[in-house]
Parts: sequence; C-alpha cells; structure tokens
Amino acid sequence: MKRDIGGWSTRLSDEMIRQYGDSGQWSGVTLGIAARERAAEIPDSIAVIDESGASTFGELYQDGLKLAAALRKRGLVPGDVVSFQLPNWRETMIINLAASLGGYVCNPIVPIYRDAEVRYILKNARSRILFMPPSFRSIDYLEMALRLKPELPDLLEVVLVRGSANGFQNFSEFLDTCDEADRLPEVDANAVKLLLYTSGTTGNPKGVLHSHNTIRAEVEAAIAFWEIRGDDVVLMPSPVTHITGYLYALEMAFAAGVKAVFMERWNAAEAVRLILEQKATVSVGATPFLTELVSEVESQGANLAGFRLYASGGAPVPPEIVYRAARVMPDCVTFRIYGSSEAPTISLGVRATDPLDAAATTDGMVYNNDVRIVDPESGQILPVGYEGEIVARGPEVMLGYTSLDSTVDSFDADGFFRTGDLGHVSESGFLTVTGRKKDLIIRGGENISPKEVEDVLHTHPDIVEAAVVAMPHPRLGETPCAFVVAKIGAAPILTDLIEFLERAGLARQKFPERLFVIDVLPRTASGKVLKTELRERCREASA
Repeated sequence: MKRDIGGWSTRLSDEMIRQYGDSGQWSGVTLGIAARERAAEIPDSIAVIDESGASTFGELYQDGLKLAAALRKRGLVPGDVVSFQLPNWRETMIINLAASLGGYVCNPIVPIYRDAEVRYILKNARSRILFMPPSFRSIDYLEMALRLKPELPDLLEVVLVRGSANGFQNFSEFLDTCDEADRLPEVDANAVKLLLYTSGTTGNPKGVLHSHNTIRAEVEAAIAFWEIRGDDVVLMPSPVTHITGYLYALEMAFAAGVKAVFMERWNAAEAVRLILEQKATVSVGATPFLTELVSEVESQGANLAGFRLYASGGAPVPPEIVYRAARVMPDCVTFRIYGSSEAPTISLGVRATDPLDAAATTDGMVYNNDVRIVDPESGQILPVGYEGEIVARGPEVMLGYTSLDSTVDSFDADGFFRTGDLGHVSESGFLTVTGRKKDLIIRGGENISPKEVEDVLHTHPDIVEAAVVAMPHPRLGETPCAFVVAKIGAAPILTDLIEFLERAGLARQKFPERLFVIDVLPRTASGKVLKTELRERCREASA
C-alpha cells in the first residue's frame, strides 16, 4: 500500500511499479505529455467536434495550459480534485487535459445525477472546483449548486460552462485568468489521475482511483487490439463521464491522434448522419445504442462502408443483436466487450478474422489482463470451461477505492480484483459472462444500486419494507422494479413513490417503473430477502 499525494491509500506497490514498468505496460506517458506531442506534430488537425464546433490539438493544448495555470492561481495544488458535471461538450477535453498538466485529479460526474448523488461525490472526493452548466435539459444545475455549496467546505468555486449568472465565473472568464502555465509541475505517472464514481451494492457510489499509468495502459491495449490508426474517427455517444466515453474520447484522441465526434444526446438517425458526414470508423457504446443504430441503418438502407468497428458493453448484449449487425453492417466488426470502471476492458472483443459466433456468444478475447475463474465461495481456481467468479489482475486495474476497506475487500491475496460477475473462459481465451453475483441493475449501461433506492423508500411514511430488483426492459435491458410492504391501511401507488424519490433528489433513471405492494417479502431462513424470487416475478409479469 502507498499513500497518494491526494491523501488516498492505494494498492500501488514497488513490485507493481517494477513489474509493469519493466514490461512496458506502464509507459509513464501522461495525457499532458501525449497532448504536447500531438500539438507539436499535428497542431491543426481536429481533435474533437461537437454541436457547437470543433477544436484542434493545438488549440486544446494551449487551453489546457491556460486552465492548469488558472487552477493553480485559484489555490489548487497537485493531488487536488477537479470535478465536472457536463454533457459531451468539447470543454471536457480541456478540463481533463488541464488536470493532467497540473497534477490534479479529474472527477467526472454523470450529468443526470441530482442533489443526493452529487452531494455525496463532492464530499467524498473533497472536490476543490466544480464545472457545470447553468442548466441542461430539464435539470437546473445552478439551483443545485446554490443548494449544495454551503454543505461543501472544500469546494472553492463553481464555474459555469456555456452560460453565466451573478456571483459565478463562466468558463471563458476562468480560462482567461492566466495566459499560460509557466510552472508546470513534474507529474508522477503513478499518482492518482482519475476519480470516477460507480454505483455499488452497498448504496453510496464507490470512488474508483486510477493513475495516469493504469489509464494509459488500458487505452494503449485498446489501440493495439482494435488496430486504431491516426485516420480513424471515433463516434462517441456514451457520456464522457462514464469510463467508456472518458477512455475512448477524452483519452484516446490524444493517445492515437484521432478525431472524436461527440453526441450530446443519443439519436440513431443523427448517429447515422454523423457517421456518414464525419466519416466515422469506430464507436463504443451500450446495448441500446447498438440496437437502435442497427435498426436505423436497416430502415434507411444506409451504406456505412467506412464504419469498421463497434464495441458494445456495459449491459448484456443478446447474440441476435450481433448477428443482425453483421447482416445490416457487413463492413463493421461488431462484438461484445467486458469490463468495469475498476477494470476497464478485461476482454476486448474479437478481430475481423475471428468467427462471428465468438463475437455474438462470448464477451471476447481476454487481453492485457490475467484472468482466473474461481469458486465464488472458496476462491479456489477452477479448470478451463468451468463457470465461476471472474477475477482479474493487470496493468489497467484500478489502484483502489477511496475507501481503504472497500479496496481490501475487493482484491484477493494474489492481487486479483473480484469482479462479482460469473463466467467462464474457453481454451482459446474467449471470456463469456453468464451472470452477476451482485444485485446491480444495469439500465441501458448505467449501474443502479438497489440499496440506494431502497434506503430512500424505507423513509416513506407508508412503507414498512422495500426491495428493489431488476425488471426486464425491451430497450434498456433492465429497469428498477419495487416491491413494498405497506403499513396497515396504506395503499401507496407508483406516482406517489416517484414524487417522493424526486423530492429526495435521486436521479430519474433510478425510479422504479413498476410497483408491487405485497404482504411480506420472501426471505431465507437467516432473514435475507430472496431477490431471485422477486426477479422471477418481474420476469413473469413482463412476459
């Protein structure tokens, strides 16, 4: 264990530094170094384009230097946390780059999060600066910032992006605080660089800690396996506040010198238009994106001849979707990948020469990771082909959580990360995920903690007990379903519960879409709720 400059205890060790350094898997190349190289080599090449325009590698590097200096002038020191809660906007590229240049920790926050989640994240991260829009879609971020700031003593300032308000600096003003960074620190590539929060079964989000080296190792592996070239163009519909969008847009653009095309919101027809207009060649996204893209291409009869690769993960991908994609987009290699915020890509899919069945029925080739399949109870290593818990170790696995106890609990004695997922690995190295130990609900690629919703429901005056489970959904894969035991004489209805959760500040995607009022929750002899029975009831009701 090593204590990071930001104060977190991580699982980093001298042995890991030697092992991954000697192998070349930890290159020591930070995003700041990569950005400087791109700005020197291809300064006028477009790095990112969104609905508002485009930025070149040269422009992003200069803006990154200015923002790093402005943050330092505001009082930030290496190891401090810089948070942003933004859609897929070009400004996220500058914020992430400035954090790397200044030795700060970048903390992306999902835009749909509301008071409850944002309050917890900013407190846990000890965030110093928060970048957010005044409003976006139906969320008034400015009002949320005004509510939360008095509760956050570590937060120095909220900076508004693409808007202004009295008492707040906007992004352009903040950026122009300094002309350039004249005293960039020496940044340790083994220091924490990314703090990303992911829902866990324990309720509150878990803060995942990655270093410059772990992130770079993952991106370099994806570039190598997917054969990413400088003339590739990455269409990014996934939020850059998720590990997928963060890696393959904010990071890969600089690592590979490719253009990233941002989608502010998902629309299949718009995706087809952008692929054709921007000559996109690669995309990575969750199952609903792939399903709707294939349907739209089929409906239009569009010819996406240059679109060559689509990697899908974050939620179960039915084999039929991959088979259908192969028929509708014959020039595109479509496949499943498997990973998480903690271990971003344990498997990286298939290559063009691999059988279509491998793309459709497995989660792809294990790459850049050591994977074991172990008995979920004993931890004993199981033979090839046997189903068990997937555990992984490698240069891209996180340094730990913000909670040391959670870090210790999540790794075995040999340094393998316990994913909590079940699966098996074939003789040829293809991984197939077969289920989850965890009770997480995966709604369109977004992890939802049932306990977090249950904890709020348990505060409802008419509810004695509550259990939330995954319910099948034709588009999103899964959505929350609530089972409640009501007080005598009470008859809660779904609309009332949704209003209650709204007032509690939970994100809308966590709201149950169906409610069952029952007399008693099914339990084991030890008192544990039998969620398998509840999930089965959901499946039967939605059939």
